[in-house]
Amino acid sequence: MAKDKAADTSDDDAKKAAAAKKKKMVIIAVVALVALGGVYKFVLAKPKAASAAKPAPVPGAVLALDPVNINLADGHYLKLGMTLQETKDAGTEVADGGKALDTAISLFTGQSVSVISDAKDLAKLKKQLVDGVAKRYDDKVMDIYFTSFVYQ
Repeated sequence: MAKDKAADTSDDDAKKAAAAKKKKMVIIAVVALVALGGVYKFVLAKPKAASAAKPAPVPGAVLALDPVNINLADGHYLKLGMTLQETKDAGTEVADGGKALDTAISLFTGQSVSVISDAKDLAKLKKQLVDGVAKRYDDKVMDIYFTSFVYQ
């Protein structure tokens, strides 16, 4: 009987060792697959954003607009002159500049002098202006240059 108990415990130990070995192999395989997936994604795969990015627009004509006076907050005003950098394929869509002036007036009206005199805030406003004008002209305007920016 002593031999039967010893044989049973050795069989149980052998089964446990085999199960532990299988479990260890499964864990190693999963870790290896995850590592290979990470290597593929971050090293080997080409980024999708680069292929989906549209090419940079080619600069075309520059349209100068007459300066306009814009009412600011607290009785102040801004005299804003600007030019529109059109894309090469703009054609006659940007011929008058009325939409750009309307966008600028809407954006700057009511702003405080402290906002437009701060470089960071002015950069944000200009970005909003460029984005708004580009949208209104169906991306036929690629940039805006301030030719006059006087506030009082």
